[in-house]
Amino acid sequence: MSKVPATEATTRVIGVLGFDGVNAQDVVGPIEAFTSANSYAADQSQNPPYRVQLIGLDSGAFTSESSLMLMPHCTLVDAPKLDTLIVPGGSGLRVPDVNARVADWLLNNTDGIRRVATVCTGVYGLAPTGLLDGREVTTHWRFAADVASRFPKLKIDGNAIFTKDGRYYTSAGITAGIDLALALIESDLGPAAALAVARDLVVYLMRPGGQAQYSEPLRFQVRAGDRFAELAAWIAAHLDADLSVEVLAQRVCLGTRHFARRFRAEFGCTPAAYVEDLRLSEARRRLTLRGAAIERIATSVGFQSADVFRRAFERRYGLSPQNYRERFGSASSPASSRSPTRNQES
Repeated sequence: MSKVPATEATTRVIGVLGFDGVNAQDVVGPIEAFTSANSYAADQSQNPPYRVQLIGLDSGAFTSESSLMLMPHCTLVDAPKLDTLIVPGGSGLRVPDVNARVADWLLNNTDGIRRVATVCTGVYGLAPTGLLDGREVTTHWRFAADVASRFPKLKIDGNAIFTKDGRYYTSAGITAGIDLALALIESDLGPAAALAVARDLVVYLMRPGGQAQYSEPLRFQVRAGDRFAELAAWIAAHLDADLSVEVLAQRVCLGTRHFARRFRAEFGCTPAAYVEDLRLSEARRRLTLRGAAIERIATSVGFQSADVFRRAFERRYGLSPQNYRERFGSASSPASSRSPTRNQES
């Protein structure tokens, strides 16, 4: 899909549902992303590409799970025509009468909406409508089994950060709503705008939808629970450094043999294999971005040469770095390049 500059496009109205017991981050995260996109457009002397409307079930303020009070711009009854609708999650959406009211409204009022998205457990609001039947969806990993049990016609991927199937987007928990918003912004305005928003929000990186909800460093930290946990974050932040067993062992104040034994016993792989996994994963992400030469990417993540990098990459992913970039790089459509197996056009 071609990107329409904000100066040539009608301002898109983004609706975000709100209700008592909503997760505040599911609401505020995407709103901040779209608002930042407006600031970026202003810096480019362009008209604001978005107008965000917080839609309440009623006209009064509602209270989030964290006791944050929010005042809607409009209600379900008088909501404006929307380009995109976002349904956030939260325990309040699983209250039977609230769920029934939201699902009924969604079933009867989304025909003219270009994109419908859920954040985290917001899928509980959309799934009862049947609109997601037969589609690939995701949600917070902790709720994936329950969603699959309650709505067996959905194709649940409990690991993806976000998915797209036709005009329907679903995302994982909390901060994944920002990842989803960035993907929508990139689809509308292009990668430069999305990256500018990511920098403005101080997001560590733009995560592709098919990326696991648990990153390898986080998985490592959860399992470690001691001084090894800090090591995971340090490794991820110093991929271009010397990450030999000797250096890593010194970081945790252990002898090299003792360190290597403990590492393998706890995590089932050698330190070298773990480091290579992180380096290849980060290199794969950087290959999807424009600008950097493959040789520069190789050295920036710690490979001694481009040839060593190419061999390791092909061994792991079954194609060369260049072929990977051509297939999944940001020059192609974001929706098709970032999650190719989860992008089924209706």
